[in-house]
Amino acid sequence: MKINLSNARLEKIAVKKDDYPPIKMPEMCICGRSNVGKSSFINAVFKDKLAKVGSTPGQTRTINFFNIDNKFRVVDLPGYGYAEVSKEEKRRWRTMIEEYLLERQELKLSVLLLDSRHLPTEDDKIMLSFFDKKEIPIMIVLTKCDKLSNNELAKNTELISKELGIEKELFYQFSAKSGMGVKQVQYAIVKFMEEAILQEKGKK
Repeated sequence: MKINLSNARLEKIAVKKDDYPPIKMPEMCICGRSNVGKSSFINAVFKDKLAKVGSTPGQTRTINFFNIDNKFRVVDLPGYGYAEVSKEEKRRWRTMIEEYLLERQELKLSVLLLDSRHLPTEDDKIMLSFFDKKEIPIMIVLTKCDKLSNNELAKNTELISKELGIEKELFYQFSAKSGMGVKQVQYAIVKFMEEAILQEKGKK
């Protein structure tokens, strides 16, 4: 099976589960703190200008479903942890994220983006723990690696690894700007989603 990652389009924008696309296909979600680089990640891995990139954190306020080659979906979840929004807005985002993660049977893979310059936050750890408990496979991608020297990146990767208790070899070092790690991430996503698609076909 061949998957063309650049054959991608925005399929649906949702704020509640009634808005989700009705046609079933495997999905992978992308989550992370506000301003971690989710839109840049999507544009680098899939198709340029697919996701809107904003200079203001908290730009994604909806759940965006992207159709990839009519074979699977990428689901861009609102970023969490942005301080400059009201408690009501934060609660609304949290409800949106939780509703998707708890109830979406199509979710086969979660991609957690972490800023390579900082240690994981409590919110990051909560997300990681949630995926672990739900037994949802996870990819951890360290973003904005171009902003660090090689020595700084090696040191920070080690620190993040210790903080999360996860082997550093399991992290993907990534930069949308320089292209670092793009091919490796694309390969890993295609490999995983191909298997997920075949498993779904086997159930029918």
